[in-house]
Amino acid sequence: MNKGLFALAMGTFSLGIAEFLMMGILSDIAQSMGVTVADAGHFISAYASGVCAGAILLLFARGIPLRRLMVILAVIIAVGNLCAACAWDYSSFFISRFISGLPHGCFFGVGAIVARRIAAPGKEVSAVAAMIAGMTVANLVGVPMGTYIANNLTWRLAFLIVGATGVLTALFLRLWIPNLAALGNNGFKSQFHFLRTLPPWLIFGGVLCGQIGLYCWYSYIDPQLTVISGFTQDDLSWLMVLAGLGMVGGNLLSGKLSDRYKPAAVAAWVQTAGLPVMILIFFFATNQIAAVVLMMLGTAILFGSGSPLQSSIVGYSKGGEFLGAACIQIAYNAGNAIAAALGSAAITAGYSYTSTSIIGLPFLTAGCILLFILYHRFERTRH
Repeated sequence: MNKGLFALAMGTFSLGIAEFLMMGILSDIAQSMGVTVADAGHFISAYASGVCAGAILLLFARGIPLRRLMVILAVIIAVGNLCAACAWDYSSFFISRFISGLPHGCFFGVGAIVARRIAAPGKEVSAVAAMIAGMTVANLVGVPMGTYIANNLTWRLAFLIVGATGVLTALFLRLWIPNLAALGNNGFKSQFHFLRTLPPWLIFGGVLCGQIGLYCWYSYIDPQLTVISGFTQDDLSWLMVLAGLGMVGGNLLSGKLSDRYKPAAVAAWVQTAGLPVMILIFFFATNQIAAVVLMMLGTAILFGSGSPLQSSIVGYSKGGEFLGAACIQIAYNAGNAIAAALGSAAITAGYSYTSTSIIGLPFLTAGCILLFILYHRFERTRH
């Protein structure tokens, strides 16, 4: 990996910890804030809402040189998580999570453009996968480490470390990303022209529905593993390592496959594989061995469609790359927010924690259908 891609991966590493750490320490946060686990689930929605709000700001950033924009986003990562470390009550932590989410969509969106520009010819999807690999490594190493720190010391230290990582990211981006010019600006309205075509909408819909279907399950992986599967809170540290390992494998494999096959086909089949996995989780979550294996398959699928679709949207949004990048991140994180809310509603209504893997199935099915339409109508016969 060249240094530029490493700097991008460092940023997604920070974002990965900031986003997914909550799943492993949700019970700790709820206890610390004096709220229920269902109420603490709204912290996940706060982050996702911040992602959606921040992504919209990309519409007004087209004239900023790409490297400078990436550095600004890394600074916001640091500020948001340092505020979270210092939060004193439910409201302040909720606001801090919202701020922490603001740079997320922008970083992934602009980062995908930068990764494609500095990639070797024919390796654009692999370059995007390398950037996203930072998030999967965060789930493999950073989130388990943060979970251990939260369980044995304090969750505040975990967020403090994320803030420090954001500072390092800003430095690495400044040093190792080439001085790429800003995207061409043909006027504010011209950024919307690509939305007149169908492929972007199929991608956005596939992402939104697929994310709801899978994230509804993963948002409540902590109580599912401890309450249903019978693992202890201390076990979550090594369990999150295995979850991260699944993410790393799913992301890298789909990136390699998408350099060889059509990205839409890869993404569609990955999401389709999620259907039986979610059903099996519902029936076999009480078996610890099955729960671990299915968790790893689920996280591999969760990240398996990311790099092909994140790279594809750049190609389908000529003249409006920032808007395309913003919209796909809005789709991802709107899906996250809806999924967390659906899971919270089911748990509050008295349903089991395993119900969260079933509630999302209709959405996941719809996402698969949209991505198969994208492949058959627009990519199957295209070079």
